[in-house]
Amino acid sequence: MRSDSLDWPLMASNINREDLDAAIVLLKEEDPILTQSSQVRGFEQEWSDWLGVGHSVFVNSGSSANLLSMSALRILKGEGEVITPPLTWVSDVASVLQNGHTPVFADINPRTLAMNTDAILSKISPRTKAVFITHVLGYNGLTQRLLDELRAREIPLVEDVCESHGATFDGQKLGSFGWMSNFSFYYAHHLSTIEGGMICTDDEELYDILRMLRSHGMVRESGSKEVRDGFAERHPDLNPDFIFSHAAYNVRSTEVNAVIGRSQLKRLDANNEIRRRNLRLFLEGLDQKKFFTEFNLDGSCNYAFTLLLRDADDALRSRVEGALRGAGVEFRRGMSGGGNQMRQPYLRPLLSPDECENFPNVNHVHFYGYYIGNYPSLDPGKIGRLCEILNAL
Repeated sequence: MRSDSLDWPLMASNINREDLDAAIVLLKEEDPILTQSSQVRGFEQEWSDWLGVGHSVFVNSGSSANLLSMSALRILKGEGEVITPPLTWVSDVASVLQNGHTPVFADINPRTLAMNTDAILSKISPRTKAVFITHVLGYNGLTQRLLDELRAREIPLVEDVCESHGATFDGQKLGSFGWMSNFSFYYAHHLSTIEGGMICTDDEELYDILRMLRSHGMVRESGSKEVRDGFAERHPDLNPDFIFSHAAYNVRSTEVNAVIGRSQLKRLDANNEIRRRNLRLFLEGLDQKKFFTEFNLDGSCNYAFTLLLRDADDALRSRVEGALRGAGVEFRRGMSGGGNQMRQPYLRPLLSPDECENFPNVNHVHFYGYYIGNYPSLDPGKIGRLCEILNAL
């Protein structure tokens, strides 16, 4: 390692000795249950209480949360158009496609990196089944106008909060506004279960569908006796223990993952305050003539620093990337998910050849935006040193 290196990896594991000890206690039980059981139910309840929702369904990844959300949308609302962000993780768009929906993209607001409210509303059509918004890298993507319009038009909102645990809008946690919301517990996110995800909702019928979809579509997974009895009565030729309501999946998680999540949840709020402080230090230290710093920090809670060139300057971009590498700072260009998903090979055949060029805001982020790791163990002194390096370019 060079002596002048900042030694700044993109991610640092949130899992500490306390979390591992909690898992060991479980493993040392005389006859531990390790697949989905009481620890999973406990984690779901504690997460619901923390978020302020009625129900949560723990799954094996944030991508699985996306998949089940779009499957439930298809079952309960039918196939159609889903207004989808171009700046997001691939599984958001993939889950839309995998369930027979058509993604309709809307350009982003540079201050939040989420879809712009006016752009969303302009894309609504009679075929719109939902708006699937991503709260990118800890920023709030909601506006009151968006919430009011969707409510008036009876269009469901699905929130992807995978990168934004604890961020808020108007004092209320993101993930508690939509018909349902998705969270990821990947190891570098605000809370980690190694791998894992959560789907949250206040809708009883939706909750029941999600529980069944998580486990092969088995009706016995339903929390409603009425639903279970109804299926049994309609299908007397079947063993009630093995009635499959939908062609579904197995995306259950384990007791070990749940134990780690319950342990991490105890310090989530405190860790989030450190992340907020770090981001403010970073943005306040940057040269505003070279870098865009007017991100909307109201309610934000970022697990990564957002570094965005103010202008489309290829020469400065090259200097920035060289300086980051030289300082030992790991980064990703394009910000969330590598930038504009419309440029990816899996989507290109589904779009007109030049469609991705019609989204100037996300394209600027795609070519001139980066994210850098932000975690509670990060030395604040490194933040100031990095800003000095970048400002000198």
